[in-house]
Amino acid sequence: MKLFFSFLSIVTITQFLWLQQNKPLKESIIRGNEIYNDFCIQCHLENGEGVAGIFPPLSNSDYLLNNVTESIYGIKYGMEGPITVNGELYDGIMVSQGLDNEEIADVMNYILNSWGNSYDDQLITQSIVNDIEK
Repeated sequence: MKLFFSFLSIVTITQFLWLQQNKPLKESIIRGNEIYNDFCIQCHLENGEGVAGIFPPLSNSDYLLNNVTESIYGIKYGMEGPITVNGELYDGIMVSQGLDNEEIADVMNYILNSWGNSYDDQLITQSIVNDIEK
């Protein structure tokens, strides 16, 4: 019986520590969802699928997951010119939405962890966004 309670205690402590380590990411994703709904949903749609040939998808996006720094840059400063997303060419303009660095980090955390995207519990921080210069 003592062994059972010892095991249960270890499991409980481990879960608590895991939740505490991932709490900042979960909170950032919640804030990022709100930002996405205010600024991004008009073009990339509720499901992140975008509009074929016009607005690139964010869901299951090979470009996004392979070009995180460039994606942050695009949100921060805007972007134009051709990019290939999931094998399809997009050649449009995305203007900067005027988000601050914390908002950019939050919306990136939301996008990188939604609609089939997985960024392996990595946290985009305000500091990472700060370091990306024009």
